[in-house]
Amino acid sequence: MKDQQQLEAAFEQFNAVSSQLIDAYRQLEVQVNVLNAQLDEANSQLRKQRDENAELAERLALLLKMLPAGVIELSSNGRVVTGNLAAESLLSGCYVGEMWSSLLGRLLVRQADDSYEMDSADGLRRLTLQYQELPASGGRIVLIHDVTRLHQLNRELAQQQKLASMGGMAAALAHQLRTPLASAMLYTANLKQDIPKAEDRARFVDKSLARMRALEGLIQNMLSYVRGQVSSLERVGVEALLDDVCAILSPQCHDKGVFFDCHLPEDSAITVLIDRKALQGALVNLLENALQFVSTGGRVSLALAREGDIVVFRVEDDGPGVDESVRERIFEPFFTLRPGGTGLGLAIVKKVAEELSGGVRCYNKVAGGACFELWLPICPA
Repeated sequence: MKDQQQLEAAFEQFNAVSSQLIDAYRQLEVQVNVLNAQLDEANSQLRKQRDENAELAERLALLLKMLPAGVIELSSNGRVVTGNLAAESLLSGCYVGEMWSSLLGRLLVRQADDSYEMDSADGLRRLTLQYQELPASGGRIVLIHDVTRLHQLNRELAQQQKLASMGGMAAALAHQLRTPLASAMLYTANLKQDIPKAEDRARFVDKSLARMRALEGLIQNMLSYVRGQVSSLERVGVEALLDDVCAILSPQCHDKGVFFDCHLPEDSAITVLIDRKALQGALVNLLENALQFVSTGGRVSLALAREGDIVVFRVEDDGPGVDESVRERIFEPFFTLRPGGTGLGLAIVKKVAEELSGGVRCYNKVAGGACFELWLPICPA
């Protein structure tokens, strides 16, 4: 009896464990089905993404192939990995596996504007190169543009602008020559008349000669502008240069009753590489221009300042200043605000400054009057 009870208890326990196992198996089966469904969904998404990536890669490959610009991929060590058809056409060949630096030295010649010139079967070709890093691989993408036609158009445009500028200058020069020439012709014509007094004849001769000298000065200024003032360069101390300029201007200022100041910095031992005669003429032009707009009792000054690796010559006056509407034009040839002016003085100043690797600018002072600054690089010690 006891054995039967134990057996029944064992069967009951077995049935309970079996029920638990069946429930656990059913739960596991449900979880497996859920995971299988999730896996199928994930596989479906991966297949879809793979197909989309393949389509995108195909489209990008086609786009790369059809791009008018050349595209080259470089490896991390600088070798050509691949290139599109445009790159092969622009560089006249496929150079997969070659070092890009070697190709640059062999095929392309770098120009001053950072473009490259290449000799091709169609003639000289002008190219530009742009680089883009590839962080993942350490390589680079090279984008090649053919700017031959653009370069040619820019040269033609520059030539047309030069011709137009020359035409404008010729017209302005003719206008400037007409007045003194007409006066000289009038005075000369008067000499043909019966003039009894010798002093009257001498007066007409003097006036005619004065007009001729004005013509000569205008033509000389024009030649100076066209040819450029700078010839031989030498190292010159600015203190000695300013002494010469002040010696030229002091008598003119005295005759007009204008105060003239010349200021040197404490460290005036500054040397510049210049054409002494050209720069002296430019500074005199600036000072004479200032003198024209200052009334008796006014003031003109020439100061020198060192600013880093440049030296600034500053000409100031207490005249009416320069109107903002014409400030950008005052350095143009034949533009003048002064009756009887040639409009070449400031144009020559600008050209001299630029030929000496410097520049010039104009602005009005807060207290009134104009300030012209001409700056040049300082010679290393």
